[in-house]
Parts: sequence; structure tokens; C-alpha cells
Amino acid sequence: MSYTFDWSVLWTGQSGHWLLQGLLTTLNISALAWTLAAALGIVSGALRTVAFKPLAALAAFYVEFFRNVPLLVWMFFWYFAVPPMLPRPVQDWLYVHGVEFLAGMFALGIYHGARFSETIRSGIQSIPKTQFEAALSTGLTTAQTYRLVIVPIALRLIIPPATNESLNLLKNSSVALTISVAELTFQTRQIEAYTAKAFEALTAGTLIYLVLCLTIAAIMARVERRVAIPGMIARVSPAEH
Repeated sequence: MSYTFDWSVLWTGQSGHWLLQGLLTTLNISALAWTLAAALGIVSGALRTVAFKPLAALAAFYVEFFRNVPLLVWMFFWYFAVPPMLPRPVQDWLYVHGVEFLAGMFALGIYHGARFSETIRSGIQSIPKTQFEAALSTGLTTAQTYRLVIVPIALRLIIPPATNESLNLLKNSSVALTISVAELTFQTRQIEAYTAKAFEALTAGTLIYLVLCLTIAAIMARVERRVAIPGMIARVSPAEH
């Protein structure tokens, strides 16, 4: 084998700085996209279980529309198609403040919001109807019942599948490199181009993703044990796989 390993390229020159910046960008875009996805998922997931059919149909349309289009297409849509449709002052602001980052964040958040919605819906449907009826009998309205009783219980039930979806979001943030977001994968490729050491650069990126995902999974496993409701397990819809 003629290849000569040189791991020092990861901490010499600009490589260490690039890896750190890529990691921070990955965490930032993932955290913001997760916040958007969670909000959209909770609202649309709850709406899919209400008796008012127009709202349920609207939420179902959102889920089916965004879940069945490739994430890469949404990245390109938000980066190339949306900005030219906006007023000129808004365009100028976006291009000054990083349109690629915002486009990537919205693409990730809206795409995974549709997938979170399925998880939330499964959690709500796993709650016995007697819980809903008991809450209504205390004088709560339907909206209050969802906000104060049903959704909080569902959130405790769906921690395992929601954790899986959160990790998928983190890993899918690497797709943002296609619209020039300088996240972790983008920076590892930059190191490879600068040093001609693809194995070392991509191994470093792989290990960083692995450590991030394992750390998040371990933390959420502890959270799950602390908030678990004995005797209640969320049913995961086959559509989520």
C-alpha cells in the first residue's frame, strides 16, 4: 500500500479551526432547524387527531407533501427559488446575513417537521380516550385539553422515536453543504482539498458525527427513564420507518 497516513494534518494549519467552525455551524443549524421542526410537528401532529376535518386534512397535506419530496430538492428550493420571490430589501438582507444558512435551516426544519408530526400523532393516538374525556369533564375546552393534558403526555411517550428523528435531522444537516453552508462535512472536504488527505479528513468528520449522535442518544435515554409513564408506550406508525 503506497498511501502514507498523516494525522497531523487535522491540527496543523487551518484544519483544526475549520473542523471547529464546521462543528459549531452544524450544531447551530441543527438546533434552529430542530426548534422549527418540533413546533411544526407538535402543531400539525395534534391537528391530525382533531375531529374538525378541514384542520386535520390541512395538517395531513403538510405531512404528505413535505415528507415525500427529497430533502435535497427542498434545499435547492429554499436557496434558489425562494429568495428571488421576496421583496428587494428582504433579498438584500438575506444575502448580507447568510441566505445559505437560513435556506438550509428552513429546509431541514420544515422537512423534519413533517416527520415529527407522524411521531406526535402516534403518541397522541396511544393515549387512552378516557384521558381526553376525563379532561373535558373537568371543564377544560378541547384546545386546553390538548395543550395541558394530551400533548404533554404524548411528548413523554415519544422520546425514543423523537430522539431517532432528531439524530436524523443532525445527520441530514450535512446535505446543506450542497448550498454552500460551511458545516462539518463541508469543512472536512475543504481539509481534504487543501491537504490531499481524504481518509484522515473524512475519518475525523465521521468520528465527530458519531460522538455527537451517541452523546445525544445517551442523554435522551436518561431523560426517557426519568419521565417514563409506567404502562404506556407510544405506538410508532409504520409510515415513520
